[in-house]
Amino acid sequence: MFVRTESLSQFLKLYPVVSALVVIHIVVYLLTSLPFGFGNELMNFIAGFNLLISHGEWWRLVTPIFAHADLWHVLFNTFSLVLFAPALERLLGHIQFIVVYLLTGIIANVATWVIQPAMYLSVGASGSIFGLFGVYAAILFLFKKRAPFELRQVMLPLLIISVIMTFFQPNVNATAHIGGLIAGFGIGAFIFSKPNK
Repeated sequence: MFVRTESLSQFLKLYPVVSALVVIHIVVYLLTSLPFGFGNELMNFIAGFNLLISHGEWWRLVTPIFAHADLWHVLFNTFSLVLFAPALERLLGHIQFIVVYLLTGIIANVATWVIQPAMYLSVGASGSIFGLFGVYAAILFLFKKRAPFELRQVMLPLLIISVIMTFFQPNVNATAHIGGLIAGFGIGAFIFSKPNK
């Protein structure tokens, strides 16, 4: 479930949405890293800056999902995406998966905008990734009979460690992490309460 054994071509074919998100992560990171001021200008335009969101720049509730602060940030989030997202893309289907991914990320950014101070600045896919963790949590806690053994074995410790680390790592948007997790849990509960899931 979480072990990747596909070739690159198989991965691209089976998980086109996850593959596209990985490409977007890389492209946006490279563009925001360009010299001569262009990279900084682009980052300034897409980062989640609460003050500017309050002044009507609503795209900043979406664009931070695809931007990252540095190389380690983009590598960690992209690795998490490749490892944990494919199973949900297969389970939910391509369209429903991207809706869940974007919606949980947006909710995480809205929570950041509402709770954090006006000068707060954030970027990263963590809100969406924690949203996926929240969907897994809904399966684990509300629909245990549908949870594969690997999900029970891997995801519960990961959830616990991820939540704990959220509050002990520096420069982490804990509001987005917890907001995404709660949003994913609620969305997962709604989706899997339907008979066809």
